[in-house]
Amino acid sequence: MNDKIIGILGGMGPEATAECYLKIIRATKANKDQEHYRVIIDSNAKIPDRTEAISGRGENPVPQMVDAAKNLEKLDVDVACIPCMTAHFFIEEVQKAISFPLLNAFLELKKFISDYYPGATKIGVLATTGTLETGLFQKYFDHLEVIHPTPITQNEKVMRAIYGEDGIKSGNTEGAPLELLKGASQELLDNGAEVIISGCTEIGLVLKPSHLPVPLIDPMEVVANVVVKESVYQQS
Repeated sequence: MNDKIIGILGGMGPEATAECYLKIIRATKANKDQEHYRVIIDSNAKIPDRTEAISGRGENPVPQMVDAAKNLEKLDVDVACIPCMTAHFFIEEVQKAISFPLLNAFLELKKFISDYYPGATKIGVLATTGTLETGLFQKYFDHLEVIHPTPITQNEKVMRAIYGEDGIKSGNTEGAPLELLKGASQELLDNGAEVIISGCTEIGLVLKPSHLPVPLIDPMEVVANVVVKESVYQQS
């Protein structure tokens, strides 16, 4: 029986949080409801914008992230994940405030690429400007060449696809956001990307592996599989 409790520190954003839960369900081997894990979700969409905070223009999200994590702790979660890559800039601060482990999506992604694409030397990253500014991908993938869109493409295609009036954050997961992300991906391909990473959880809601000629890796897909395996390991 899958008796361990999985937590999701969510709300960043809400749809990515819901998709993370679905990924956990799909990653679980179960033949009936009772064989699934109990999953506790705190989807606090009021947590301050992570990109704004990293750039120094917005409120620090850590206090509210810790509050949400403490809620999960009160409900005895065994392991949890954060379905927001940009929020991982603050993961160490949040981890210090709680007793259960938060899975680091960057570490899990690094292991996944090493295991399944050991020959890759150049990876392309589609992510928010805030995530790119943190240097997190360079930090965790210092053994590879990490490329990302030019500033113009980043602003006019990637950020517009995520934050624009007709963007993913507004609930639009078809049409314009897909075309913008496909355009940004093509630039990465033209610059030699052998693997492309959906470095923002919203991107994975729109851009799919079938849209690209190279592997497209969704970190939350990786994390969902790992969090389920971690729970199985803890249980055994």
